[in-house]
Amino acid sequence: MKISVLGCGRWGSFIAWYQATVLKNDVILYGEEGRQSFDILKRDGKNEYVALDKSITLVSDLGYALENSDYIIISISSQSLREFMEKVIEYPVQDKTFILCMKGLEVTTGKRLSQVMIESGISPERVAVWVGPGHIQSFIAGVPNCMVIDSENEQLKKYLAEQFSSNLIRFYYGDDLIGTEVGAAAKNVLGIAAGLLDGTGYTTLKGPLMARGAFEVARLIKAMGGNTTSAYGLAHLGDYETTLFSPYSHNRAYGEMLAKGKKFEKLAEGVMTSKAMVLLGEQLKVDLPITRAVYEICFNSHGFNENGSLDSMDIILQLFDRKIKPEFYD
Repeated sequence: MKISVLGCGRWGSFIAWYQATVLKNDVILYGEEGRQSFDILKRDGKNEYVALDKSITLVSDLGYALENSDYIIISISSQSLREFMEKVIEYPVQDKTFILCMKGLEVTTGKRLSQVMIESGISPERVAVWVGPGHIQSFIAGVPNCMVIDSENEQLKKYLAEQFSSNLIRFYYGDDLIGTEVGAAAKNVLGIAAGLLDGTGYTTLKGPLMARGAFEVARLIKAMGGNTTSAYGLAHLGDYETTLFSPYSHNRAYGEMLAKGKKFEKLAEGVMTSKAMVLLGEQLKVDLPITRAVYEICFNSHGFNENGSLDSMDIILQLFDRKIKPEFYD
């Protein structure tokens, strides 16, 4: 396969490495000249995660990357997708297949990323998403995991799941694009909540967080027209170990450092996703107490004491305080 990966951050560089080294595909890796992630790879041929195989063509020419591959994998910040696609559609890309290896919801609209692609002019039949558990550090060390590919195009998702599978990553194909995308985005919000519990010393409450969190996300998926069972698949619940517990999880680390009054310097997609989910909850009249607590802590500084750290009992109340209800309700 001829593959172009757009975005050379940690996931983009890993995807290029996986496609070239493991799957032996022809790979072009695109990044913007002047961005640190691209400049490091250009100078050193590696970053803190992977060393690029010599077969990978590293370019800063977007047109070259788009014109010389049939399959275009995008791995950038989810909030940058719409603006980035304005550049992409300046080229003849109607016959290209796009795979989004990124997780999030557009913060200003609450739209799923596949919706952003369609609104940008790409046919839904040529859009797929690649999500699910796994950390680059584990993959590079040879530790396998399972991931999922979903699309409105039944034939496409089955084809990609087959072509991208290896002994390192076993792919499944999804049957609910709404649930797959929302679940994948929402797990990052739960990751921040888990980090908040780690940072305040209440790690044992991750059990209730996982049970209540998955049920909360299932309610949102249902309200958006998806299947509630998707919240319990690889895109969401199946990703909890890597997001709520792993030391490699950016979202968990963000929450832990936030609770301690410290700053996390790397991207945590769950921050903006919490804001987008609160917007969706209000629009669809869906109760999202954990999501709203994360949003309030991230954006409104609720519960911080004079030392700049979170009061441990206050965070517990914010995450779990609610009117008495049965464990399962619509």
